[in-house]
Amino acid sequence: MTHSMTAAGLTDKQTKQMYMDLEIPDGKTQVMYVWIDGSGQNLRCKTRTMDFTPKAAEECPEWNFDGSSTGQAEGSNSDVFLKPVTLFRDPFRRGEHKLLLCETLKYNRKPTATNKRLTCQAVMQAAQSHHPWFGIEQEYTLQDRDYHPFGWPKGGYPKPQGPFYCGVGADKVFGRDVVEAHYRACLYAGVKICGTNAEVMPGQWEFQVGPCEGIDMGDHLWMARFILHRVAEDFGVIVTLDPKPMTGDWNGAGAHTNYSTEAMRAEGGIKAIQDAIEKMSKKHQEHIKEYDPNGGRDNERRLTGLHETSSINDFSSGVANRGSSIRIPRHVAAEGKGYLEDRRPSSNCDPYSVTERIVRTTVPESDI
Repeated sequence: MTHSMTAAGLTDKQTKQMYMDLEIPDGKTQVMYVWIDGSGQNLRCKTRTMDFTPKAAEECPEWNFDGSSTGQAEGSNSDVFLKPVTLFRDPFRRGEHKLLLCETLKYNRKPTATNKRLTCQAVMQAAQSHHPWFGIEQEYTLQDRDYHPFGWPKGGYPKPQGPFYCGVGADKVFGRDVVEAHYRACLYAGVKICGTNAEVMPGQWEFQVGPCEGIDMGDHLWMARFILHRVAEDFGVIVTLDPKPMTGDWNGAGAHTNYSTEAMRAEGGIKAIQDAIEKMSKKHQEHIKEYDPNGGRDNERRLTGLHETSSINDFSSGVANRGSSIRIPRHVAAEGKGYLEDRRPSSNCDPYSVTERIVRTTVPESDI
């Protein structure tokens, strides 16, 4: 980043810390309400003071916001309700302060168009006896404030892909400070983050969340995304979840989704895995429509059959095949039980839509 770009819009974090160290009056807690806006991709937030320390989301009052400013309501009827659903510790304010994930409800108490959690939760509750577990591998790209990939030469390109995946060294890795800060912040918050690594394209990274059962997958991934954007903000860096941020011979970004039911994890579970894949093969287009927020149009740029992807038009599966729609990990095939990996969801997918679609397809209809 140039000096002028660094100065524009950025403030001194050390000066801020003097104020963050001030004592808070007894019993006062800052709770930051977080929600998904009308894009289905971006997150919004605002804070209120509470006179007690909430221990669960249910203890927090409903709130509202101006939906006409977030693409979720008309100006003439703009109030949208915030319904608290999941509470996390706040790694930015620390102490007893909280982050609160919320659903969005219209004036008539119906879910907004981008509130995919409500139906997902209903499906997960119905399928509870199958104990659906998920783990999502969230890929993302760091950018400078000019939207050029972080660490790339200005007006140019780095050397070809190859040495960057899980790389080490200043000529191979860009933005590790952001990654490490995000990892630690998620652990502090109580997000079920389980790993991270540098990805194939320079400036591209991945973190993994899971295993999570049912609705927890969407809740924890959305909060992990919020924390990532918030950490990057402190560093003056931008995070993009665009599934193909750079055209050309560069890898795109996905949200590979690992999935299993109790039957898949049991002895001989490979049969249940194969049955699930067969069901998914017959619903390929339905899944594609749910796997990015624009009904498959974003994923068209990524799922080309190149760069470790399958073609968006065809369904395929295979053992240890990263060019297939569904991959069965080699150790799963060897052990005869475990999980499958759906490699089709895009990096900007809504995890509520993805996990709901997978359960609807693979769990017997009579159980949903």
